[in-house]
Amino acid sequence: MGDWRRNLIRDDEGLARVLREAKTIAILGAKTERSEPAFFVPAYLDARGYRVLPVNPALAGRSLWGTTIVATLADLPEPADVIEVFRRPGFLPAHVDEILVLPWRPQTVWLQLGIRHAPSVERLARAGIRVVENRCMMPEHRRLL
Repeated sequence: MGDWRRNLIRDDEGLARVLREAKTIAILGAKTERSEPAFFVPAYLDARGYRVLPVNPALAGRSLWGTTIVATLADLPEPADVIEVFRRPGFLPAHVDEILVLPWRPQTVWLQLGIRHAPSVERLARAGIRVVENRCMMPEHRRLL
């Protein structure tokens, strides 16, 4: 790929495009506790019409936002346009490995507020996947759409 940095989404136009184009969002690290961002952010997105697919091996088999929680991204019942990550940065290299071997590719990987990991971001961007880093989808959606 030419300049992989063009896949780093940092401007309002790019963020709004991701939010407009996405229909299905996989939530990596979904939680069931209502006070957790990994619960209330996806709940907000679900209420705005996105199809939200929860991923968490500790909660697999339970139901959340009208669908069954799966253990891994490979277990998702359908491809996701966006994978939103609610996991600590140290877990990102393994998640990038998981993402890059999927039979489908997300358009975007969105790293939740506070999550940064330059090597993982570069790998995703070099693979042609757009990356949003250190931002929360909920306030960005409220602000831009």
